[in-house]
Amino acid sequence: MDKLWIKGGIALNGEVRISGAKNSALPILAASLLANKPVTISNVPHLRDVTTMMELLGRMGVCLSVDEYMNVEIDPTSIKVFEAPYNLVRTMRASVVVLGPLLAKYGQADVSLPGGCAIGTRPVDLHIKGLSAMGADIKIENGYIRATAKHGLHGAKFHMPTVTVTGTENLMMAATLAKGETVLTNAAREPEVVDLANFLNLLGAKIEGAGTSKITIHGVKSLGGGSYKVIPDRIEAGTYLAAAAITRGKIKLKYARPDTLTTVLEKFENLGAMISVENDTITLDMKGNRPRAVDIITAPYPGFPTDMQAQFLAINTIAEGEGKVVETIFENRFMHVQELQRMGAHISLDGNTATCVGVSHLTGAPVMATDLRASASLVLAGLVAQGETVVDRIYHVDRGYDCIEEKLSQLGAQIKRIS
Repeated sequence: MDKLWIKGGIALNGEVRISGAKNSALPILAASLLANKPVTISNVPHLRDVTTMMELLGRMGVCLSVDEYMNVEIDPTSIKVFEAPYNLVRTMRASVVVLGPLLAKYGQADVSLPGGCAIGTRPVDLHIKGLSAMGADIKIENGYIRATAKHGLHGAKFHMPTVTVTGTENLMMAATLAKGETVLTNAAREPEVVDLANFLNLLGAKIEGAGTSKITIHGVKSLGGGSYKVIPDRIEAGTYLAAAAITRGKIKLKYARPDTLTTVLEKFENLGAMISVENDTITLDMKGNRPRAVDIITAPYPGFPTDMQAQFLAINTIAEGEGKVVETIFENRFMHVQELQRMGAHISLDGNTATCVGVSHLTGAPVMATDLRASASLVLAGLVAQGETVVDRIYHVDRGYDCIEEKLSQLGAQIKRIS
């Protein structure tokens, strides 16, 4: 099993190209099932989760081709199977987003209950309730969601009791081919939801309000083909900014989307970073200074993203002062704390709050990744720690970061993949 070996203590400096957003690419790949003609998706990140989604589509009979630049051509018209099996879904929660497209287009879907990161309860009951309101007949049997819509789906008004990104995406996709109008309230506002809506509209869907808490979808009879470019990954961008901040370095991100990172960039300024933004570039410069501790409260977009919580907690471990991190999205997203403590971090946990008193330095140690973003925080800690750090179970990293060791090496880090 691969591991990452890191020798810390080097201030990172240089440029990094940001890859396409994983959390956009996955639902967009699933949404291609709705099309009646081939589609081409560009700026797709080369990640394990993306490969899994493509394998899932291939198992269904969909024809896919990929070039050396990760441009993916998809012909969904050859589909033969309407099932997402457990052996694929168990590794990636996002695969549940094939449920809506399959139901809307083909009137049937058998989708295994999802797996993915063990970061708390992320139920699919809202997906099921919303699709049921649109006329689907859904049963849970033998670990599978078995859904049919013999007479097609129809429009409905559905209020999300809690904000859910994949739930919003699943229902939005299903509604594109439903008869009549669907209105989703308390919908997720994430940029990735907007990206999916833009892709669907390109194919001929009629979606209004994406990016707000109320999304209206006017059902159409069919969707055509087209070419679409996935937006840059805001979480990857934030993670590399954090790598420069924690090591007191300087970094320039290329092909980023600063407008999707407003809340995160404000926190970097609070910890003492000099931030400059120009078009699709973001520059962070610590001027060699130690970061100041910052307080974080995670919230749905446009609040502070839960997917950046672990990275900022890592920064707080070596920052000046005391910082509190409050996790409001997932109840089990502090599993990286124990590993950071092994490296000398002073962190105390009280329910959903982690209080961290910064120390002058961390010490390298063998640590184990428990989920995708936790693994990123351990890499960040390793970059600043004295001595050598080995991060185990980095298949978590590979689910969300394209060539992380290569990009960090370009910035001067001493890091390599070992077996």
